[in-house]
Amino acid sequence: MPRSPETKYRVVTALQRRLNAVMRRLPAHTLLETTGRVSGLPRRTPVGGRRVGDSFWLVSEFGERSQYVRNIKADPRVRVRLRGRWHTGTAHLLPDDDTTARLRALPRLNSAAVRVVGVGQLTVRVDLDG
Repeated sequence: MPRSPETKYRVVTALQRRLNAVMRRLPAHTLLETTGRVSGLPRRTPVGGRRVGDSFWLVSEFGERSQYVRNIKADPRVRVRLRGRWHTGTAHLLPDDDTTARLRALPRLNSAAVRVVGVGQLTVRVDLDG
């Protein structure tokens, strides 16, 4: 893995663009759908996280640099596809949350990847509508 945070970001995002195109097509994979802040079009991003009660929790590996986080800042209304079913909700960015502790409570494989590739992680909580 590159040492420079900027190089790491560029390498990982280039890889994610290719991988995400495949992951979005898997019916059981969890997706976060935001509204593009410029285009206004739906943007779907494969994510790892966990539903706890009426909330869905995830950690963004690049924090506020992640495109879906930028979209959330512009419009926090989102949809989350969990086990093939779409849920609407409102996303909240939690910069004061302990991402290390949060990742321990989320699925292990995704959490390990976020720890390895991430720089400036940020917790996101989506409050799901009834």
